[in-house]
Amino acid sequence: MNTIAFHKFPELDYACTEAINTLCTNLTFTGSSYKRILLTSVGSAEGKTFLAMEMMRTLAELGKVVVLIDTDLRRSMIDARYRVQYPEGAFFGITHFLAGKCEIEDVFYATEYKRAFFVPVGYAVSNSLALLNSVRFGNLLEQLAPQVDYILIDAPPVGLIVDALEIAKSCDGALLAVGYNAVRRRELVDARLQIERAGCPILGAVLNQVPAKAYGARKTYGAYYPRTLPE
Repeated sequence: MNTIAFHKFPELDYACTEAINTLCTNLTFTGSSYKRILLTSVGSAEGKTFLAMEMMRTLAELGKVVVLIDTDLRRSMIDARYRVQYPEGAFFGITHFLAGKCEIEDVFYATEYKRAFFVPVGYAVSNSLALLNSVRFGNLLEQLAPQVDYILIDAPPVGLIVDALEIAKSCDGALLAVGYNAVRRRELVDARLQIERAGCPILGAVLNQVPAKAYGARKTYGAYYPRTLPE
């Protein structure tokens, strides 16, 4: 199996680390039927990719076998933001697989974190919905599911393009990253309803980018609301 390395994981303070640990622990309490987890947001820059990467690393540290799939086929930020180092020569990603140019084993990469695996985008495309709507995407998840404890799927924002709703059809549950003061309540409720109409239950929301002063003396990164969003 090919191996990649992430060269720019951010340093987290104690409060942020504990918040991510709590989130991942709570996820394990949802039961084994919630394995394929969609991570999305209403808009851009709400921290969904940061959340996906930290959950991948933390779940692996908790002893879970986890694979992160980057499905932001039009505008992935992982390679640049985390300075991903791939093996020398040509490499494949999910866009190659969905286009029928390689097999699953070609896009499945080990990382420097034991039990954590990664499926990259490969190359950006404009016809992302056509690829995600193919039978090969569902087959990818079905073949990976028996081999791992969790499949984390970093998807585009649900409020910007329809890709996340197509992905949601193949997922067991969803987590919404919510930027602090970045989204209106109505937008958040609409996103929840759209995902649920796709047949994917909302497991919770994670409040991101919370200023420390917003909670007085508490240094809080975020919060986890299991299975609840306001009507």
